[in-house]
Amino acid sequence: MRTRPNYAAGAAAFVWLLIIGVPLYALLNTALQPPSKYTDKGPLGLPTALTFDNFSTVLDSGFLQYIWNTVFVAVGTVAIVLALGIPISYAVVRGRGWYSRGVFRLFLLGLAIPSQAVIIPLFLIVNDLGFYDTLWGIILPTAAFALPVSVLVLSGGMRDISTELYEAMALDGASPARSLLTLVVPMSKSAIATTSVFAALQAWNGFLFPLIMTQSDDTKPVTLGLYNFVSQYGANVPALLAAVLLSAAPILGVYLFARRALVAGLMGAGGK
Repeated sequence: MRTRPNYAAGAAAFVWLLIIGVPLYALLNTALQPPSKYTDKGPLGLPTALTFDNFSTVLDSGFLQYIWNTVFVAVGTVAIVLALGIPISYAVVRGRGWYSRGVFRLFLLGLAIPSQAVIIPLFLIVNDLGFYDTLWGIILPTAAFALPVSVLVLSGGMRDISTELYEAMALDGASPARSLLTLVVPMSKSAIATTSVFAALQAWNGFLFPLIMTQSDDTKPVTLGLYNFVSQYGANVPALLAAVLLSAAPILGVYLFARRALVAGLMGAGGK
């Protein structure tokens, strides 16, 4: 049976492409123009001259060190969130006592606490632990504030696992730890991917914790490194946007790699 073209869906897809494509074109167009030329025809005009000098300026300024610092912070944050969030979510889903419900409610309460409200106690704790001006001083509070949402998503994904499978594992003599590793983790890949991407984005785009917890250039992430292209008397806009492109490329690759699992995990968290 021959189906009719869906013109409305095609038009909506074209509009969505424009919404996404136009800002990306303006960003790339400005980043590839000399500082003296990027305002001649506006951000949407055709470029009069193209150059990669802005990217060379960014790389020569040591911006790769900021990217490496951010990668380390993101990987460390994701590792801590998964190492704690998976067993906590498993205990919340499989627990039958009051403590499991209490733990879940405690993490839900964490969603209502803004980081700005507790930044001074966090600074004092990080300083007392000896982590001030280190990457761990960024990782630990970032992971702590990513855990409430992570537990919510992971527990939502684990609730989709049927009770019969848990009972079959118990009849086979599997311990809770074995059930977690051989049943829950493989069947919660979508929720785990969602949590990983969320925690990585939190770490990658974080600004408050790096601003308060670091001081030297050796420990600054990209969100603070971008300030190197802004001075008291103006900003090198093409170089700044070139730095934005370089800083966005790694996390964009992570998102593209895990986008299918990300959507499936979000559906699981908001399902049953």
